[in-house]
Amino acid sequence: MSIIEKALDKNRSRQPAPGVEQPVAAAPGPEPESARSQEVAINFGWLRKQGIVVPGEHRSAAAEEFRMMKRPLLNNAFGRHTAMQVPKGRMIMVTSALPNEGKTFTTTNLALSIAMEVDRTVLVVDADVARPAIPRTLGFEADLGLMDVLTDPDIEIPDVLLRTNIDGLSVLPAGRPHGRSTEILASDAMLQLLDDLYARYDDRVILFDSPPLLATSEPGVLAHHMGQVVMVVDADSTPAASVERAMEQLQSCDVVLSMLNRAAPMPGLGYAGGYYYGGREHERDAREKA
Repeated sequence: MSIIEKALDKNRSRQPAPGVEQPVAAAPGPEPESARSQEVAINFGWLRKQGIVVPGEHRSAAAEEFRMMKRPLLNNAFGRHTAMQVPKGRMIMVTSALPNEGKTFTTTNLALSIAMEVDRTVLVVDADVARPAIPRTLGFEADLGLMDVLTDPDIEIPDVLLRTNIDGLSVLPAGRPHGRSTEILASDAMLQLLDDLYARYDDRVILFDSPPLLATSEPGVLAHHMGQVVMVVDADSTPAASVERAMEQLQSCDVVLSMLNRAAPMPGLGYAGGYYYGGREHERDAREKA
């Protein structure tokens, strides 16, 4: 048999039998975030210096406090039954009435604690676009972020999303400042971005580190899109009138939980190590009947 005949026989053996359908290659799906996102290293030594809980280290009073604080948030977001889940409960905004009350400290500790959950992931969004603090608190630098996605059509979420050296924890930085940040956060582009973040992974909690409610107008806009809000109050310095004014801006959110920071320890009353966590839940059905 000649070389040509051998080649023809080999080619025939590769041909499908008559009537046999061949598999069709699946169309490529959407590119996962991890394929384009960058990775950054969280500085654990810097976390310790700030008094922030370091994942994987020995159990501490602070770690236990944030474990207790995250539980009602996770229960609202992932109730065992759909009827128990708060609408958009995985979207959580952490804010305060005034600056320097500890909201970024709270956001960071909650995020690290949630990342330790076996079957949950967490995305921290630095929504304090005028004074972003999340990257600095975690010990790394960031340039592009949220505002760039909203203002530049060539930039998408995976381009600016930062994966960290802690499994289950990602960060979306604030990005470059913009003079019309309030209007941008109230735009249709922002609404679409929030819907995308929420729908992308159903095991993901999205924590927004928001500006203080009485310092700027952005958090009032963000609150309309949140399922839950954590209100951080400095026990030593925040006037009650300021808390009341700030709470008035959160009427659109059904679930508002409060955290009293730097509170004097009072065993038996929910205080431990300087924190107090309590809740004020607005049930939509009850409100509509009132």
